[in-house]
Amino acid sequence: MSSRGNLHGMQPLNILLVRVSSLGDVLHNMPIVADIARHYPNANIDWVVEEGYVSLVRMNARVRTIIPFALRRWRKSLGNPATRAEIKAFFSTLRAQRYDYVFDTQGLLKTGIIMGAAKGRHKVGLGNGSEGSGYEGISRLFHTRSVKLDPRTHAVARGRLVVGAALGYDVDYPADFGLPEVSPDDPRPDWMPAGPYCVFFHGTARDAKKWAPANWIELGAALAPMPVLLPWGSTKEKAEAEALAASLPNARVLPQLPMADAVLLARHAALAVGVDTGLTHIAAAFVRPTVEIYADSPRWKTEGNWSPKIINLGDRGAPPSVAEVLAAARTLLAAGRN
Repeated sequence: MSSRGNLHGMQPLNILLVRVSSLGDVLHNMPIVADIARHYPNANIDWVVEEGYVSLVRMNARVRTIIPFALRRWRKSLGNPATRAEIKAFFSTLRAQRYDYVFDTQGLLKTGIIMGAAKGRHKVGLGNGSEGSGYEGISRLFHTRSVKLDPRTHAVARGRLVVGAALGYDVDYPADFGLPEVSPDDPRPDWMPAGPYCVFFHGTARDAKKWAPANWIELGAALAPMPVLLPWGSTKEKAEAEALAASLPNARVLPQLPMADAVLLARHAALAVGVDTGLTHIAAAFVRPTVEIYADSPRWKTEGNWSPKIINLGDRGAPPSVAEVLAAARTLLAAGRN
């Protein structure tokens, strides 16, 4: 491990990460923090993120300051004086610190504007998008350096490679999300079972990414009597969860969970099975036994590839069978008991 931050009396680097949304993207950015700390242990690392994901970033103890960004809420009331005052305060906080490096690893106009407003000597971002991404090339206007990558670079690796290229280190070791390990002494909310449970992350915004309800029911029945928890994030997802629970006596529909509790749900699961969505990736980031199901998105882009406790199945246009998912689930549960 290098300690460049201590060489020749060098002052600690001040670094700002700009990755504001969505849940999966914010999560996939987190290994950058451990990478920087590994090579520059005295670095000060700040992060601009959408206010809804502050609780997730706060779980990484190496992040010094979190600067909440509330564009989703501000858009609804831009004419309101209180909203304008809040936006002004955001930019004031953003510009209060002078940074050695500002990294925009999202590559959107809005993140480029944040980068442009920040005080930074070096402003580094993505030089191109990945296949199927929402990358906006105009974001490069705010860069002092743009780093081009293979369009098929994994979502976790993209940001890590951009930052490593700028700070002079190679990323040739598994991703570390910097999240706290589960302890048996951790307090559990009232809705969480005292013993082991499985969670089905069945919901996602795009219907094509979902796994058939009959598949979830067959899987849940095969896992009985292990309790199966069913979270939801919209009225439609709640109805889907209720339909699954009606056919599974060992399944329970959860109350609507705030982000912090949704993270706890993933963090404590004895087994997580989910489609390609942020909460599934959170379980994988905590290195919980996780089966990731791909049905309409490319597996190479987000699959959990940093631990044998994560099994990735299916691919775009080729969802896995119940037998495949059940076999993976049983393998992970058996490994957890050994």
